[in-house]
Amino acid sequence: MEKKPYLVDAVIGNSRFLGSMTQTGRLVRLWWPNVDFPQHVDTIRSGIRMNGATTSWFDSTEEGWQHEAAYLPRTNIFHVSAKSDELPIEVETSSFAVPGEDIVAFRYQFMNRSDRPVSFQFVYYSSMSVTESPYYHTTEFDVEHDALVHFRHRYFFMASSANVCTKYQAAQAWDNAVRGSLDGSRIQMAPDGAMEWAFEDIQPGATVSLPVYITAGHNLEDAQAAMTTAKSRTVEEWLDETTAYWDGFLNSANPSPIKESRIAQLYERSLLTMKLMADEQTGSIIAAPEFDENFSRCGGYAYCWGRDAAFITTALDRAGLTNLSDRFYEWTLTAQDANGAWQQRHYHDGTLAPSWGIQLDEGASILWGMYQHYLVLKNEEQSQFLHQVWNAVEAGANYLVQMMDKETGLPRASRDLWEERGAQHTYTAAAVYAGLHAAASFADVSDRPNLASIWRSASEQIADAILHSCWNESNQVFYRGLKLEVTESTYIEAQQQGYATSKTSREKGYPVYMLEQDRVVDVSLLGISVPFAVIPASHEYAVKTADTIERLLTSPVVGGIKRYEDDNYIGGNPWILTTLWLAQYRIQNGQIDEAKALLHWVIDHQTATGLLPEQVDRETGKTAWVVPLTWSHAMFILAVHMLAEAGEHI
Repeated sequence: MEKKPYLVDAVIGNSRFLGSMTQTGRLVRLWWPNVDFPQHVDTIRSGIRMNGATTSWFDSTEEGWQHEAAYLPRTNIFHVSAKSDELPIEVETSSFAVPGEDIVAFRYQFMNRSDRPVSFQFVYYSSMSVTESPYYHTTEFDVEHDALVHFRHRYFFMASSANVCTKYQAAQAWDNAVRGSLDGSRIQMAPDGAMEWAFEDIQPGATVSLPVYITAGHNLEDAQAAMTTAKSRTVEEWLDETTAYWDGFLNSANPSPIKESRIAQLYERSLLTMKLMADEQTGSIIAAPEFDENFSRCGGYAYCWGRDAAFITTALDRAGLTNLSDRFYEWTLTAQDANGAWQQRHYHDGTLAPSWGIQLDEGASILWGMYQHYLVLKNEEQSQFLHQVWNAVEAGANYLVQMMDKETGLPRASRDLWEERGAQHTYTAAAVYAGLHAAASFADVSDRPNLASIWRSASEQIADAILHSCWNESNQVFYRGLKLEVTESTYIEAQQQGYATSKTSREKGYPVYMLEQDRVVDVSLLGISVPFAVIPASHEYAVKTADTIERLLTSPVVGGIKRYEDDNYIGGNPWILTTLWLAQYRIQNGQIDEAKALLHWVIDHQTATGLLPEQVDRETGKTAWVVPLTWSHAMFILAVHMLAEAGEHI
């Protein structure tokens, strides 16, 4: 199976399909029928062959191919122009998923740039890893539909065109696709195949067009029916319909409250991107399209984190897309454990995804997000939503109360939001405070005063503990947490340096070594005031913490804000969402010029196609990791609205 790139340049989709693409126009991954799982593409290639030559693959930079790539404005249609000084044909490709259909479309346009007629063949090669498996595949040429069929188990994919192909081959087709000698083999238990279309005597300056459609179904008949639908209209009609769909989607949202063009364009791209990450069938929202399937450098991203999604849905609500938030909170009811907890992350169907263990801020963030969503609904909608989620709210809040540490007044130890360490984290405590406060507000409007009192009392206890136990007076900043679990060697070293430590044991006598305080400065400490409002942004502790964060975590070469001191994940780069987090704090504290500078840093570090990554390289300023990150786009939307509400119309 082909080694795929970590970084991609575009995503297309329709909330059934999700595809990731390179700037050369290659579709490198394709998920269906859900946006997170499974992924089905091994290799798809597109090329042209001049008479007597081997195939030149215009979806690569080989043989002098140069590319210009961009989304069509206000759409998720990705357009790539490819040309080479070595060949007379310029190729333009528009790639998109048709809304409401199991159809992915590629419109290829070939223009003769020479001063004489040319003839050539267009070659399409596909190798599929259906259901992410290298085993048990079949590829067949369906004569009736003039299509390649790839299938495994209950997943069937067809590739065909409105034009009838001139050659085909099922299985072991790569070498023959390069040479132009597709042999007409009809069916083999293999993952790949190829088709070819001939174009004769294209006049100078003339353009010819050919569509390729990929359709999907859980049986052959469904894939065939989708292909029949695809061919029932011209690709131009599908393109126009898809353009109108995305234009209508943006028109249904609140426009950017700041009209400055770069902000407004990134605002629209953020909404378009977040929509692609929301699964049509279930309502779950993934953090990013997967790009590290082997977990070689991280633990994967194509899952739904309750924390990320709480920020994302709050941004969607601010943008007026409350229906997507409705769907997400319906989904949370399927993912909650019987004891009221929400685990670290989940698949689209609510089942548990690969995990490092419980993160108490996840469930707390969901409760907080539910109440943020409730506040933007109309009266009748509020009643319906409260009725829908109340049992989950009650179970979730009771679970958080049970997870309180009576000794410290904080939530018990769990994994931090970066999923790297166990402790009683200050950020987690702030999230649990906000989650319990939200639950108490739900109880107030539900006329359940006893529960409101219990949950509000617990939240106030946490707030008191944060202020009195988590403030580092000597450094004038909040501790990142208490009771940080460390290795034995770190524990011994800390003792020798005079730091407070403790030791306990867990099940079966395994020792647990702890530092009593985690002194590392972390950007998540901003969460105490923004968004969780344990203290206002103007509070002395919040001001000093934010200033310390900016002083210690600003990346020295390219700017932007790192996650924490001595971060080494992917080299310790500045992140988009952390920079926007500080911008949001500055807005709430009335530091508008500082916030604008941070916001414009983010705009300057979007990708060439207008997507926001997770990280920016600390030395070069180029995109470093994860494209796109849904949380990054959500934080941008939130920052723009906060800035506008502060009276700033850049």
